[in-house]
Amino acid sequence: MKELLQIAQTAATRAGDILLEYYKDEYEIRDKSYHNPVTTADNAADDFLKEFILNATPDFGWLSEETVDSPDRLEKEYVWIVDPLDGTKEFIEGVSHFVVSVGLVKHGEPILGVIYNPVRKQLIYTNNAGQVLLNEEQTSLCQATELTAVGCVNSRSETRRGLWEPWQGTFRKLVPIGSVAYKLALVGTGQEDFFVTLRPKNEWDICAGHAILKANGGVLKALDGTTVTYNKPTTISKPGLVGGNPVLVEKFLEAYKKQSNGSENGE
Repeated sequence: MKELLQIAQTAATRAGDILLEYYKDEYEIRDKSYHNPVTTADNAADDFLKEFILNATPDFGWLSEETVDSPDRLEKEYVWIVDPLDGTKEFIEGVSHFVVSVGLVKHGEPILGVIYNPVRKQLIYTNNAGQVLLNEEQTSLCQATELTAVGCVNSRSETRRGLWEPWQGTFRKLVPIGSVAYKLALVGTGQEDFFVTLRPKNEWDICAGHAILKANGGVLKALDGTTVTYNKPTTISKPGLVGGNPVLVEKFLEAYKKQSNGSENGE
């Protein structure tokens, strides 16, 4: 496991250096789909990550946002689940909330996570002792037990679309941040309190952050209360996700269920 961690750390930091070569400089941007941009930087980091990591672990599977998927991964015991640039919109806007996200699963369970913010020089990872470190300093999870006592990192795009209007007053404050992986890393290290996304996310958005959250005693669940697992044929987790300490997660799931039932009943 120690060797795998070193591979992931080296890969993430070197990919981060590649991103910085493009950051606030010239690069190409195209839309993969509506409001889903990809840049030259995404592809350059992905090319490096795939070559570096799979050369070191040739028997492992691979799933990345910027690599054409292959069903071969479904037969693998270990699978790397990677986002070479999570927070592409923030990268384009010159906002420092973007990261390289490298996760590893075994039989669909997240066992290792490395997230690197190259602008802020933050390396967040799970170590071999089951701890979560931020630049080699041990971290801990927020242990508050009331939603009104915590800040919740949420999506900038969801906020702009008005999806968070019904939740005003539920938390002490809302903290809109773009990158899903970075939000999970912030919560998993106790820099922020709680995480919710109201929309579906892909496995590469959440895998490394889930491993980090889990290692510090937190949980990540779908908004329907189901457990999140990985390396599935369909890589999208629906309907949305909630992460933090177990008490807060269960309280939000109760509130979400009531909110959903109220909406269905026209309240």
